[in-house]
Amino acid sequence: MFPVVLCGGSGSRLWPLSRETYPKQFLSLTEKDSLLQATLKRAAGLPGCQDAFLVSNEVHRFLVAEQALQAGITTAEIILEPLARNTAPAICAAALRIHARDPDALMLVMPSDQIIRGQGALEAAVAVAAEAARGGNLVTFGIKPAFPATGYGYIKAAASAQGCARVARFVEKPDAARAQAFLDAGDYYWNSGMFMFSAGVFLAEMALHAPAMLAAVTSAVASGRGDLDFFRLDKAAFASSPADSIDYAIMEHTDRAVVVPLDLVWSDVGSWDAVWDVSERDTQGNATWGDVIAVDSSNCLLHSGSRMVATVGVSDLVVVETADAILVTSRERCQDVKKLVEQLRGDLRNEPLHHQKVFRPWGAYDSVENGERFQVKRITVKPGARLSLQMHHHRAEHWIVVSGTAKVRNGEQEILLTENESTYIPIGKVHSLENPGKIPLELIEVQSGAYLGEDDIVRFEDIYGRV
Repeated sequence: MFPVVLCGGSGSRLWPLSRETYPKQFLSLTEKDSLLQATLKRAAGLPGCQDAFLVSNEVHRFLVAEQALQAGITTAEIILEPLARNTAPAICAAALRIHARDPDALMLVMPSDQIIRGQGALEAAVAVAAEAARGGNLVTFGIKPAFPATGYGYIKAAASAQGCARVARFVEKPDAARAQAFLDAGDYYWNSGMFMFSAGVFLAEMALHAPAMLAAVTSAVASGRGDLDFFRLDKAAFASSPADSIDYAIMEHTDRAVVVPLDLVWSDVGSWDAVWDVSERDTQGNATWGDVIAVDSSNCLLHSGSRMVATVGVSDLVVVETADAILVTSRERCQDVKKLVEQLRGDLRNEPLHHQKVFRPWGAYDSVENGERFQVKRITVKPGARLSLQMHHHRAEHWIVVSGTAKVRNGEQEILLTENESTYIPIGKVHSLENPGKIPLELIEVQSGAYLGEDDIVRFEDIYGRV
């Protein structure tokens, strides 16, 4: 059984922590591990699980690789989608890669951005699902509903089969009255977005119900190529695939769909209110992180990222502070954070895109100060890592080493810099930066020039394939 972890999604309702370049699956919301890392560890702990297949996009590929490594996952295959095509093509690409390895292998499809508590219950459900999948069924996991949720899709169960229940139908997100009726009926489950089936059976159902998608993804895999630790799907072929979810493309049409109930703590953490719901809370009902002081406050979610957050005499609020943005909303309006993010994007603001600290495959940089014709960054380069050989048309750079050792190419000159030493990179000069040491390299970069955008980079060589 091969876990297939879907690493897409943006999680805009969890702004300002979730950003386009650092979405919610990479965040540590209620525990030390990120949602992605928790998913990988959860899968690795299931009996019979083999190497994981992770499906990601180009932008997040190094984040996925780094977080998988930190979680102790060293043999996963990371499939890169050149553009978003929803879940069905992503799962199809993984199925083709798995089928080539073992035609009879089972696939356990898991989103990377969910909270699940109850490994024993999950193991029991996976065992039931595996038996059903080996019998030729397409299994979906239904969460036993804890309340009449209007933010989830539902699955209605029908007649029992092989310890599962046949799927009668899939239901879109209901209004409050219908959600209550589903809860009262007892045969409706939340749609978890988790699936299990054999690669061969799934591909056969694709041929029956989504032949154009199967043809496009098959071509994208056949013309794909390995790149470092990644497998890149062919862009032109993948772009020709219809964009659809697995529910719409396959599960709503197949006669092989069964549902396995899951009775455990589950959340897709689609809003800050959902985060509050699954978080530990104090005696006043407050869920807090970081430097928070709450006086006469109740049932709030209070998150401090870089400075103190203090409240007095408030209730049912969400306050999330980061280095460059603060969100304040009522818990009942958490779903509308997405509208706020859409407005920020419409205003061409940077805050929906990235944090003040931006991660790169070689490390990270933190924007300390921005002004007219200058910018100051704190740069961290991991041991053994190297920035690309590059040049800039519009800016010069001054580098001051704070700690560690820097190997610098500045034009034709190559030098070593240590603590308190510096160098100057003129406009148009080809240069590179490397950390040859065994500890992180920390330096301050001062940029000056007429244009300081990140797109003013011409790369000549890059060990991460970004030329």
